[in-house]
Amino acid sequence: MGKVTGAIVVSLWAGLVSAETVTIAALGDSLTQGYGLPVEQGFVPQLEAWLEAEGHDVDLINAGVSGDTTQGGLSRVAWTLTPDVDAMILTLGGNDLLRGIGPEVSRANLEGIVQAANAAGVEVLVVGMQAPGNYGPEYKQAFDAMYPEISAQFGTLYLESFFAGLGGPDTDPAAVRSFMQPDGIHPNADGVVRIVEGVGPSVQDLIARVD
Repeated sequence: MGKVTGAIVVSLWAGLVSAETVTIAALGDSLTQGYGLPVEQGFVPQLEAWLEAEGHDVDLINAGVSGDTTQGGLSRVAWTLTPDVDAMILTLGGNDLLRGIGPEVSRANLEGIVQAANAAGVEVLVVGMQAPGNYGPEYKQAFDAMYPEISAQFGTLYLESFFAGLGGPDTDPAAVRSFMQPDGIHPNADGVVRIVEGVGPSVQDLIARVD
């Protein structure tokens, strides 16, 4: 093989490697799963379409399970992180709140999930959430703080809230009612559009880490 031909082959190979699809697992609960929506209107399909429109070659895996807790996520993270998974979006904790699970328990589960991702060489975006005040200030402080602290501890990317695209945790619920389903918890299709616009840039940063 001549030098010129060899250079062409190397160049083509480099192009193929750089064009490899980035596979991202979205590990979460009903918000990730797309509760109450047709499949194509859910968070994962809409996020995948948004990223592709931004020029990314991605394959998103919907690893959202309605009703799942951080313990549930920990129990299934090992088989979620198949060898082809490059990155993970972690959005869990809402159902821990609904069940009044102690923040120390949720934290240990989230740490276990991130540790599993690290062991698999998978980049992580930790998506935080905030507890309501009805559990008391100590609970809220511990719960709210665990997400950014875990992210800092393990060197992951961090996004404050899944609902950042709807204004984040300080938004008046009445102001976003038109973007929510009747239960007031899950977004409708238009709400998911806004959510994807808020989450998308952080997922682009996640892809950059893989590249």
